[in-house]
Amino acid sequence: MVPTIREYECMRSYFENARNHDFDLSRLHVVLITEDFCDTDEMQAMLDDEGVDGEVFDGTRREEWFENHDVSEYSHIIPAASHAETSFGLLYMWAGNYDYGFFIDDDTLPHDEDFFGTHMENLEFEGEIESVSSDEQWVNVLYQNAEEHDLYPRGYPYSAMHETVETETTEVDNIVASQGLWTNVPDLDAVRILMDGDLQGQAQTRTTKDDFGGDFVAAEDNYLTVCSMNLAFEREVIPAFYQLPMDENEWDVGRFDDIWSGVFLKRACDILGKQIYNGAPLCEHNKAPRSTFDDLNNEVPGLELNEHLWEVIDDVAADVSPDDDEPYARIFDAMAAELAEGDWSEYNNGEFFNYIGEYMADWLDCLEAIERTAQPAPNR
Repeated sequence: MVPTIREYECMRSYFENARNHDFDLSRLHVVLITEDFCDTDEMQAMLDDEGVDGEVFDGTRREEWFENHDVSEYSHIIPAASHAETSFGLLYMWAGNYDYGFFIDDDTLPHDEDFFGTHMENLEFEGEIESVSSDEQWVNVLYQNAEEHDLYPRGYPYSAMHETVETETTEVDNIVASQGLWTNVPDLDAVRILMDGDLQGQAQTRTTKDDFGGDFVAAEDNYLTVCSMNLAFEREVIPAFYQLPMDENEWDVGRFDDIWSGVFLKRACDILGKQIYNGAPLCEHNKAPRSTFDDLNNEVPGLELNEHLWEVIDDVAADVSPDDDEPYARIFDAMAAELAEGDWSEYNNGEFFNYIGEYMADWLDCLEAIERTAQPAPNR
């Protein structure tokens, strides 16, 4: 699943990586999520030229897809011209009954390691791995060389900075998501980019392979930022992994779609005894120059909310068991109700919490409606 309006040709590098590492490209089905003003014929021609199965969905085709699946009443849950439209890929995956999904951003490239194969190995991993925790209940995914670069990723709460980090070895056997990290341009928010002295939306400080010392999980009851630019996951998490509606709302909240979905997913994982794997495979993040102040304008309306979202859902649905029917949906439904029904007037733009709570409930209703009419696809 690739949201793109410009650099879809990057997928050729991922396909080449797969061929170089003998990963069977027939296992892949690519969904390019784009807009009506883009050249969808050229995008489809690229997939055909590479001999890779896939489809291209602009806004018009997304509306047709909703109609064909008899769920047009839920088309509002996918915002147009927003990175959060990656949620359409989740709906497509749910309807197709695929077992595994990948999110790839179009401003990334794979390194020499086996990109798809490493993600699949991570999802199947069982054994000992480093577990990271802090006294702030947050793990900086860039912690391994933080004393040198002092970077915190986009979405990491400011109130959780200057944490004391602890590591230990733990045994894991229930990995449900694999987050690959990134070299070159780090994934920072606008405030941190400005503090790094960059006005072009990137960063003066860059990351290299040497900044990553090994793979890890965030300990139970610790949160982490989850970025969707390089991510693999199992089908079962989709009910609790909605990429929240951003940008097109009366509060102008944007840029937290994957961050907040990661908070929800980590909470669900902790309740159900699952883990999110972090580290390899790395990708090269080549973020295009743009105004840091534009990003700042998109982020400011949600900054205070970001400080508190994790606290709001931290004690939600703790009584759900992995043996229950649809445990991820039950947990997400409880989170949705907590947000939709709460009084958040103490926060700037607090009503946005009520807004997303209602959309989260619609997300679950849409998945249920799709499941009633879904046709099985080949397992991949």
